[in-house]
Amino acid sequence: MTTLSAPSSELLAELTAIGQATVGAGLSPGSSGNISVRDGDGHVLITPGGSSLGALDPDTISVLTMSGEWIGGNKPSKEASLHLAFYAKNPEHRGIVHVHSPQAVAASCVEPWSATSALPPLTPYFVMRAGQTPLVPYRAPGSPELGELLLALDIPFSSALLQNHGQITSAVTLAAALDAAIEVEEAARITLLTAGHDRKLLTDSEIAELTERYGSDWTLGSR
Repeated sequence: MTTLSAPSSELLAELTAIGQATVGAGLSPGSSGNISVRDGDGHVLITPGGSSLGALDPDTISVLTMSGEWIGGNKPSKEASLHLAFYAKNPEHRGIVHVHSPQAVAASCVEPWSATSALPPLTPYFVMRAGQTPLVPYRAPGSPELGELLLALDIPFSSALLQNHGQITSAVTLAAALDAAIEVEEAARITLLTAGHDRKLLTDSEIAELTERYGSDWTLGSR
């Protein structure tokens, strides 16, 4: 394994703080979930396998190349290939949050609302902060196929549900990825609460105004 100069203290502090915030938001029970941040264009810092996001040790944070070579820190999360695939899809993004938050897990176990978003456009905040959130078909956690299936979805998105598994979000900063994850969890909760009722959804024109203003993704007329 090749060696690497120490990751920046700022990025390590950011990972630690966002890990604590993820747990504080109720998104990461036990030692589940993983987060990562890009260090320039060449490396990714990702939480090690089995670590608690609320008690990260900066000295153990894993370092990977963008091709997936493990070059520093403890052994990375088994979901590293999923993170790398999402960075490949959204190369301008610098942070990723993957969690097994309960409402998102529950929503990932039912039929998706549409082919382009598992969750319907019930609130402006979901459209603004997360955007369309497709369902990635099930593969076992840690399977490289998860990343392949994510990349095979030929629509723009920065949030997704993983079938029978959880959710993943990416954004230009790690803090923004956490904000999106919180919004996906809330959107999943509202979707489940309103299931079986006649729901009033945002219209295409209302969605278009939000996506234009906030730069989020939504495929209009998808349902």
